[in-house]
Amino acid sequence: MRRRGFLSLPSLVLAAQAPRPAGRMKITGIRVVPLRVLKDAGWIEPAWNPGGRMNFHVGGGSYVEIRTDQGLTGIGPGMQPDLLPAIQAQLIGKDPFDTELHNAHLRYYAAGQPYRGSAGVDIALWDLIGKACGQPLYKLWGGVKDAVPAYASMIQLSTPEERARMAASLAHEGWQAIKLRLHYPTLREDIRLVETVRKAVGDGMTIMVDANQAQSSGDWQPGVRWDFRRAVETARELQRLNCYWLEEPLPRYAFDRLAELNRLVEIPIAGGENNRGLHEFLAMLEQGVYDIVQPESMVMEGATGLRKIGVLAEAFGKRIVPHHGGGDLGTVAHLHLVASWRHAPYLELLHDPPVGSYRHRFAIMRNPPLVDARGMLRLPPGPGLGVEINPELL
Repeated sequence: MRRRGFLSLPSLVLAAQAPRPAGRMKITGIRVVPLRVLKDAGWIEPAWNPGGRMNFHVGGGSYVEIRTDQGLTGIGPGMQPDLLPAIQAQLIGKDPFDTELHNAHLRYYAAGQPYRGSAGVDIALWDLIGKACGQPLYKLWGGVKDAVPAYASMIQLSTPEERARMAASLAHEGWQAIKLRLHYPTLREDIRLVETVRKAVGDGMTIMVDANQAQSSGDWQPGVRWDFRRAVETARELQRLNCYWLEEPLPRYAFDRLAELNRLVEIPIAGGENNRGLHEFLAMLEQGVYDIVQPESMVMEGATGLRKIGVLAEAFGKRIVPHHGGGDLGTVAHLHLVASWRHAPYLELLHDPPVGSYRHRFAIMRNPPLVDARGMLRLPPGPGLGVEINPELL
């Protein structure tokens, strides 16, 4: 018997659901749309992969498009075209609002590789849901922030002097924060980099640092490898320099050593960009591995997975700062997520200008959000992701 003034559990569930348009919507088509390159911007040797190259283009790549019988279309990051038949078999004729069911099915039948798997389909479904409801995603997800601070995530190692000039230039443009890569042969060289940048920007700019020691799922990866002692000593030096966090100072699955490091130092330890499962983040949070978790939507199979990590982080009293999201529509999805979380202080933008500018990948959008003079990225006001593909690239 229901008490007067109270709703039953089924009623609460129904009350929490987002409004749907009249009639049951069905997915009628899914495709991967290639985009043309407007310009070759050059390449950068990433600090975490000595001898490697990251190529940058203005435009290019692809995006996922999902069409419905009610004339609405959702868009998301591109994926492997060979996954399309399996995805079509799972989604054609289905209701796009059934995101949990779709996410589970795609994980089983069409997961694909990180950054090229079904994550783009999940994001396109959420874009479609936002358009069906006439609301931006951050509003559907309970967000009240209409702008969030972005940090410039560096790519190359370069020299302390050049990185200091870069940081000062970004601070002059309004950026509030910068992330440096620590990949010199010795700890002394790493600390000199941070000291030089700190001297250049003073206390007016937040500095994060990334050791990138968790790129591999095993024990080997290219470049300098840290042991536990170097991680501890580096963390204490960075604390002295008032750095905001130390990111991934030990291997990806060295949970015991990471938790011990976290107990020994004051600076927050961050990481998780390459961890793929919900169970992995639960284990990390239970063991006290990270103070700041950094899941990646293009690894975690889209926004559906990231929203769960956000709830977990909040339950454990931790902050969440997602990894960069692939640089285009995935990053816009991260922007909406960060705006919806009270415990998400920053948005990461991979930005090492001029070659590695975030604007190059944002060029696929007709109306991309851009960092303003206060270092903020304003949320697109339109429904769903709130952005459209630049027709010049089709």
